[in-house]
Amino acid sequence: MSYENIPLHLNATEHRFEMTVEDQPAFIDYKQAGDKMYLVHTEVAEALEGRGVAAALVDKTLHYLEEHKLKLVPLCSYVQHYVRKHPEWKRLVVEE
Repeated sequence: MSYENIPLHLNATEHRFEMTVEDQPAFIDYKQAGDKMYLVHTEVAEALEGRGVAAALVDKTLHYLEEHKLKLVPLCSYVQHYVRKHPEWKRLVVEE
């Protein structure tokens, strides 16, 4: 299944990047300091697990960071794994 048409929502109040798939939540918690985005935790509803939703969420979030000229600090183990699998995104990563 493709998640291209599902919008990414920046919920600044909750400090989350969010997507809703089949009425189920998926989100990445973040903290921001200047131009650095610390992606802290990725969570996908149990009903959506194993269907590529987390990967789509991370991909959309990384595109958002790039479009807004933000740097990535991947604290979340899933985001770290995603960047290792997709090394083209290392261009956004900054070391802490």
